[in-house]
Amino acid sequence: MSTEGLPMVVPAQDLPARVRIHEVGARDGLQNEKSAVPTEIKAEFIRRLAGAGLTTIEATSFVHPRWVPQLADAEELFPLVGGLGVELPVLVPNQRGLDRALALGAERVAVFASATESFAKANLNRTLDESLAVFEPVVRRAKDADVHVRGYVSMCFGDPWEGAVPLHQVARVCTALRDMGCDELSLGDTIGVATPGHVLELLSLLNEEGVPTNTIGVHFHDTYGQALANTLAALQHGVTTVDASAGGLGGCPYAKSATGNLATEDLVWMLHGLGIETGVDLGRLTATSVWMAAHLDRPSPSRTVRALSHKDQ
Repeated sequence: MSTEGLPMVVPAQDLPARVRIHEVGARDGLQNEKSAVPTEIKAEFIRRLAGAGLTTIEATSFVHPRWVPQLADAEELFPLVGGLGVELPVLVPNQRGLDRALALGAERVAVFASATESFAKANLNRTLDESLAVFEPVVRRAKDADVHVRGYVSMCFGDPWEGAVPLHQVARVCTALRDMGCDELSLGDTIGVATPGHVLELLSLLNEEGVPTNTIGVHFHDTYGQALANTLAALQHGVTTVDASAGGLGGCPYAKSATGNLATEDLVWMLHGLGIETGVDLGRLTATSVWMAAHLDRPSPSRTVRALSHKDQ
């Protein structure tokens, strides 16, 4: 089988010329591994991702090791990946996490909110409003330090305990994070139940609520095979930031039905076929995911990784 010249570039109307991929594999992917990946392997993973052309690579999380033991080495890892010339956002759950990140020179941080009460209690051990109250001083202090702040909003399209999530409920959390000072919001389909019309409806509502499209990123899981379709809908609305995970690593430890994140390789294949620039070398990215899959001792779930790596065998 030959894939030379593929995917054939056939642009579609009313799509962005370029998309920024927010790579989450090194954080959101590896935090869901049953055992911790050695620090140097994580660092090499990030170096290889940068070498493949990814410019925003979420590096780690400064959360208490009791909650996410797989990322307990944040202080050791972060200095190992400095100087790569890429953005290295980190997750900070509270002021203590922010202190740790700032001490190491982090320039981009993220807070993690929920659109539902049930997930806030399961993931953050607080009510939704209590979690927002915790984030407010974190965001304010980060902005005072001239640090870029991303606000993750999970369960935007469905919740394993509550079912369908009302759009106005998602909008309330998003506008609260915006009003705190978050520079960017990432809308999370944590259990992968969104469909394209649902995506467009939420994006339109957020615009009506004063949240500009250029401050919105999307984060889809592929539980029902809808991640690329949902991404395309978001692109048609004007979204230009898409979260993805190299090799399709990751899931959600608090949502047992959720499969992995949208694979970066699958996303890049679609974007390149549409003539949308990403700056990513798909061959090098695929090789990186094959390399990481070998360290994890299992094949990558990414369809594109499997197709391209099989071709090389």
